[in-house]
Amino acid sequence: MITDSLGDMLTCIRNAVRAKHESVEIPHSGMKEAIAKILSEEGFVGGFRTADRGPRKVLVIALKYMERKKPVLREIRRVSRPGRRVYVGYREIPRYLSGFGTSILSTPQGVMSGSQARKAKAGGEWICLVS
Repeated sequence: MITDSLGDMLTCIRNAVRAKHESVEIPHSGMKEAIAKILSEEGFVGGFRTADRGPRKVLVIALKYMERKKPVLREIRRVSRPGRRVYVGYREIPRYLSGFGTSILSTPQGVMSGSQARKAKAGGEWICLVS
């Protein structure tokens, strides 16, 4: 049985935004924390922190809304999956929604946004799209 923990993370965030929750808790991993950091830096979520829930650590992500509970995060979609990995060079990193969205990549220098990867001239696995 193959599980996609990053896909589960993105689905939890997407479902929590649609249900208009204030925050969402997901099981902790280093990759998930790096993605949450990028989402926070790019302004799609309010912030994140780690917490201990019994023997396990969880990542608590605060969701961000505009007036009338309209979510800042409109779309979050997995690109590279366990069954179909997608790799891009730094020249092929797409500019999503003319710069209003962002791509998240896993590069040899670590997990970074598409704009950071272009500046560092680092390609890698294209994890997800966020707008």
